[in-house]
Amino acid sequence: MKSVFYYETPVGKIGVCEENGVLTDLFFFGSEKAPENAKLMETPLLKETFRQLTEYFNKKRKVFDVPLSLKGTEFQKRDWEELKKIPYGETRSYGEIAKALGIPKGARAVGLANNRNPVAIIVPCHRIVGSNGGLVGYAGGLEMKKKLLELEQKN
Repeated sequence: MKSVFYYETPVGKIGVCEENGVLTDLFFFGSEKAPENAKLMETPLLKETFRQLTEYFNKKRKVFDVPLSLKGTEFQKRDWEELKKIPYGETRSYGEIAKALGIPKGARAVGLANNRNPVAIIVPCHRIVGSNGGLVGYAGGLEMKKKLLELEQKN
């Protein structure tokens, strides 16, 4: 059974879920709901995840090292792994990610995969921008994407 706990952060309330010692979900409160049957319980892993997120928001952490279990299609998993390679404070376009995945005309597929990212922030889909550098598409909303990118740019 999944455990979920909610935390206040500088960008609003977030929910974090784990199951069997691996992080499965991180979502913005109000934009998504906790998985069904998740039990409200703060576990050591959820505390550690929040500690790392706090460091991130305080600009002391650029890479997360909590164990993840990302459920999705093989393409989605490849996309999410590629997103994790984008350095803190940098952005890539959907097209650049598609090229890195070997499908140069697959920007739309990348966007769809990003939208299914189960662990926002930790798998940094907020670092993906349009081909002109503009903010487009984000499951947590464009205002949230803007806040996260501004946080990383003020480094």
